Amino acid sequence: MSAVSLAVSGSQPGFLRRAAVGRTLPILIVLSAIILIWYAFTVYLNAPWQIDAYQRAGSEWTAADLVGDTMAQERPVLPAPHQVMAEIWKTTIGTRITSKRSLIYHAWITLSSTLLGFVIGTALGVLLAIGIVHNRAMDKSVMPWVIASQTIPILAIAPMIIVVLNAIGLSGLLPKALISTYLSFFPVVVGMVKGFRSPEVIQLDLMRTYNASGTQTFWKLRWPAALPYLFTSMKVAVAIALVGAIVGELPTGAVSGLGARLLAGSYYGQTVQIWSALFMAAALAAVLVGIIGIGQRIVMARMGTREGERS
Repeated sequence: MSAVSLAVSGSQPGFLRRAAVGRTLPILIVLSAIILIWYAFTVYLNAPWQIDAYQRAGSEWTAADLVGDTMAQERPVLPAPHQVMAEIWKTTIGTRITSKRSLIYHAWITLSSTLLGFVIGTALGVLLAIGIVHNRAMDKSVMPWVIASQTIPILAIAPMIIVVLNAIGLSGLLPKALISTYLSFFPVVVGMVKGFRSPEVIQLDLMRTYNASGTQTFWKLRWPAALPYLFTSMKVAVAIALVGAIVGELPTGAVSGLGARLLAGSYYGQTVQIWSALFMAAALAAVLVGIIGIGQRIVMARMGTREGERS
C-alpha cells in the first residue's frame, strides 16, 4: 500500500471523528431527517388528488407511479424539495436579475425596505434605551408602553399604517420600512436597557471616584458593556424587520417584493412559487444575521474581549 493510500485511510477516521464531535454530523443528520419527512408528507398530501386523477382517466397505476406523480404535480398541495430547488434555480440563475420573474429582483425590493426599517428601528431603540436608563420618569412611563406596543398583531396594524401614510402622500418604500421599524425597535430597546444596566455597582462607584461625568461614564463604561447586547439584539431585529417588510407588502397590492411574490402565488395556486419565495426570505435573513455576526466578531476582537478572541 502506498504512502498516499495510508495517509488517506488514516485521515478518514480522524475526519469522521471530528465531524461526529463537532457540529457537521448532527446538522447533516437533522437536515436528512427533515428532507425525508418532507418527501413523505409530499406523497401523503398530494396522493388524494393524484388518485382521483387516475380514477377519472380510468388508467391503472402502481405505488411507484403514485410516488413519482405526486412529486411532479404542477400545482401540488405540498411541493417536493427538488421542485422548490428547481424553481429557485430557474428564478435566480436562469433569469435576468432585472426581470420581474427573478427572485433576486424581488428580494432586493424587500431588502431595501428591510434595511431602512432596521436602521431606523435600531437608532430609535438605542435612543429610547438611553432615555429609559438615565431618566426614571421614562423608565416608569415609556417602558410599559414599549412592551404593550408589541401585543398588537402586526397583520391588524399594517393596513392602517399603509392607509394613513398614503392619505398624507407617503407611499412606496417608507410605509413598508415603518412597519419593519415597528417590529425591530423592540428587541433593541430591551437588549440595550439590559446592556446599559449591566455594569456592576463597583464599576459605577469607580467612575464616581474618578470624578467622571455622566457622559464620560456612558461612553467609557455603559456603552462598551452594552455592545454585546446590541449585536445580539440586532440579530433578532434584522430578522423580524424582514418579516415586517414582507407583511407590509401584502395589504398594498404591491407587484414587487417577496411579499408580492407570496401573494401572487396564493392567488393562482402556485405553491412552488410560494415555497421558493419563503426559502429566499429565509436565506436573506440568514445572510443578514451572518453579516451582523461578522461585525460583532470584528468589533469584539478590536475591543480585546474574550468573545472576540474565541471568534
